[in-house]
Amino acid sequence: MAPEPVSETDPTIGRLVADASRDISGLISKEIELAKSELKVSVKAGGIGVGLFAGAAFLGVLAVIMLSVAIAYLIHWNGSGLSLHWAFLIVTGFYVLLAGVLVMVGVRKVKQVRGPEKAIEQGREIPKALKGQA
Repeated sequence: MAPEPVSETDPTIGRLVADASRDISGLISKEIELAKSELKVSVKAGGIGVGLFAGAAFLGVLAVIMLSVAIAYLIHWNGSGLSLHWAFLIVTGFYVLLAGVLVMVGVRKVKQVRGPEKAIEQGREIPKALKGQA
């Protein structure tokens, strides 16, 4: 069999290379966009987690202050202020409980932080696609 003659409408090697280069460039830019969007979601979850840790730390400081005042009142017992002392201890306990809840929620949010898994997986497929493998 003789090879078919090249017609005017067949693409040239230069055109094929240019098209392939353009397609590869477009594919890489789409992969970068995917990675950015995945990282944005993870960074947001991490930021919320860090904010909750900061809130828990602030409430922990308040709890230490309240506990210190309560202990000072208990040491300087005057007999008529028993209900006031218990009130200070109840408020301190509330702050400690609230700080504990914020820490638990913050830990969950920080655990949601992960890398751009989809972009990495698709990036690993690029060399196979360039070699013509499925």
